[in-house]
Amino acid sequence: MGPDPRRLAHLHELVLGGDRAHGARELIVESWRRSLAARVDPERHEAPVVLDRAEVADLRGAHPLAAALPLLRETLVSIADEAEHVMLITDADGNVLWCEGKASVRGLAERVRLAEGACWTEAAIGTNAMGTALALGRSVTVHSAEHLVRTYHGWTCAASPVRDPDTGRTIGVVDVSGPLTSVHPAVVALVSAAARLAEGQLRVRQEARDERLRATGMRHLVALRGEPGALLSPSGRVLASSSGEALGTRVDVSGDRVRLADGREARLEPLEEGYLLRVPRGGDRSPVLVLRFLGSASASLDGRELPLSLRHAELLLALALHPKGLTADQLALRVYGERGNPTTVRAELHRLRDRLRGVLPTRPYRLSADVRGDFLAVREALAEGDVATVAAAYRGELLPRSEAPVVREEREDLAAAVRRGVLDRGDAEALWAFGLVSEDVEVLERLVRLLPRADPRREVAIGRLRRALAPG
Repeated sequence: MGPDPRRLAHLHELVLGGDRAHGARELIVESWRRSLAARVDPERHEAPVVLDRAEVADLRGAHPLAAALPLLRETLVSIADEAEHVMLITDADGNVLWCEGKASVRGLAERVRLAEGACWTEAAIGTNAMGTALALGRSVTVHSAEHLVRTYHGWTCAASPVRDPDTGRTIGVVDVSGPLTSVHPAVVALVSAAARLAEGQLRVRQEARDERLRATGMRHLVALRGEPGALLSPSGRVLASSSGEALGTRVDVSGDRVRLADGREARLEPLEEGYLLRVPRGGDRSPVLVLRFLGSASASLDGRELPLSLRHAELLLALALHPKGLTADQLALRVYGERGNPTTVRAELHRLRDRLRGVLPTRPYRLSADVRGDFLAVREALAEGDVATVAAAYRGELLPRSEAPVVREEREDLAAAVRRGVLDRGDAEALWAFGLVSEDVEVLERLVRLLPRADPRREVAIGRLRRALAPG
């Protein structure tokens, strides 16, 4: 059973009256605020219908989740029928493309526009499981008066977003909704599991498609006769490359020319499916400085490992965070604090310049290289909301032995942002990756709840949780 509907209704009235609703879930209160800011009327009676039958049919045919529909039916429709609920699937814009279940329950649902063609974003109809799951990028349950619009106070809904395994973007939401009187305790877990199964099936299809593209496109790479190049998927993922080119995992395919990270301009040639990337040979490319500062301290310049003291790592971090450069006074403050001496900084930088081979010009001090860092990659992934990459790349605290002000500030900000991202939008895989480098009680507790009993990682997580909770 869910929360007491009468208590939820009381909290709902408090919020609409401008008071604070003590005891309401923060997730719901924030959604109410977003919905009210979008001028959704709580007295409104139904969601807007934005697609006619022909448009729904067209979108269904082109939507990636059409391939996972049989699996979702098998997983959810039977439980939805038993619980007198309906299964709904939306696209990324919150438009319902499929609504399935018993005819009698579908009839009830259609009366309140839980129907194909209706739009269920928060901006369209206020707080609801589908719209709020899209807004947050995570599984959501909305029960009774947690819905902003009063029409839906007699309904309970559980929804989970489905992400494209290629791009990581949300492509739709899977939802099970039904009358409050027929809440089934297994629905919430089943909806989340069904969404993950759908993602798994999409991933398998993507891998098969990638193999087919490699098989059919390899002749184009061979035809380059040793010239640098790569075979790309339609979205720009690198499927194969020649001459050992380090192109990363994805290339921008929005135009016919691509500016590579090292400054070279490559050319895109469309294939029957995907692209061939022709890369100019090296020459005037910038030196590549790689900084690995998460959990430890090491660096390399064009593949050559650099001897690195902690102080030099701190200076490199400060310069990497300020690509336009810093003066000796600014560096002294950031690395040594208020007692910092610019003369000391200049001496350290002089020793560091000998190792960096002209990569550290002065006036101001800056890094004239293609700077790549594990902490910079985490920052970028956080900005893009890519929690899976964040969790995988975050291998520990930033320069954990350093007490330099610039490091402490960045370390605390980065750790807090990673933790919040993993807790807010991460799945079991992201929680597991973060839990390996941080004995965070809340993370480990959620991981233990999410991992199936048969998963061997669950016992590891339980052990780490016990240690984290142990006194002293």
